[in-house]
Amino acid sequence: MLFNISNKNLKTEKQINDLVGKPFSLIENLKRGGIGSPKLFITRCSAAIYELLHVNESVKFCNIEIRPKGIIIGFQSRLEVYVLVIPFYKLVIFKPGNTVTFHIDHHYISIDSSKNSKGVKHFINKIEIEKEKNTPYSPLDMY
Repeated sequence: MLFNISNKNLKTEKQINDLVGKPFSLIENLKRGGIGSPKLFITRCSAAIYELLHVNESVKFCNIEIRPKGIIIGFQSRLEVYVLVIPFYKLVIFKPGNTVTFHIDHHYISIDSSKNSKGVKHFINKIEIEKEKNTPYSPLDMY
């Protein structure tokens, strides 16, 4: 789901926490070796996100935060801050070439993984491990 978090709104904060869980504590963050991504360059995105981003002439960047039950992709459009909240059970990751694409329903964001590739690849692997741990398996997966 796409949220505008520029202004503090308890209802929006509760919806985000219900979808992906509350933020990790400082100690948990240190144990995990960090839960935030480096600055990521956006190469492609869905129409709704494009409408928000194309008003700026500057280069488009985003950051990703890992939460207990999902990820939050944050980006800025002018003075507004938006987040794409993706629970692990709805997260789909594609890795064609030097890009990584994060999908949920009808929204997606593609990032360039060639810049700072070692740090980005390590962080993407961290997301995949968390997704694997937190996604329930169907009995049909055995076949």
